[in-house]
Amino acid sequence: MNLRDIKKDIEFFIEEFLDDCALFIGLNPEKNSDEINKIIDEAVDLYNELKDKINHPEGTKRSYYNGIRKELFDRLDTLSEKLSETITRLTSEEK
Repeated sequence: MNLRDIKKDIEFFIEEFLDDCALFIGLNPEKNSDEINKIIDEAVDLYNELKDKINHPEGTKRSYYNGIRKELFDRLDTLSEKLSETITRLTSEEK
């Protein structure tokens, strides 16, 4: 595992998450998307935080980068659950 791969993973996975958010907004323009926009902001903040951490490693690089990769997936899981709950709530309000 090298630095370039970790940077690509951060970009890829966060970009995919943002695409999911944009897809919901695009398919549901009548829904209030303020909550989705807040989740998007959180994902962008995550991206910025992880990029800053990648550029300023502390301690042994291997364990540091493994920790960043774990943080990426843990926090994206949390954001995905939040997005799923928000979408479920917004679509159920319609019925």
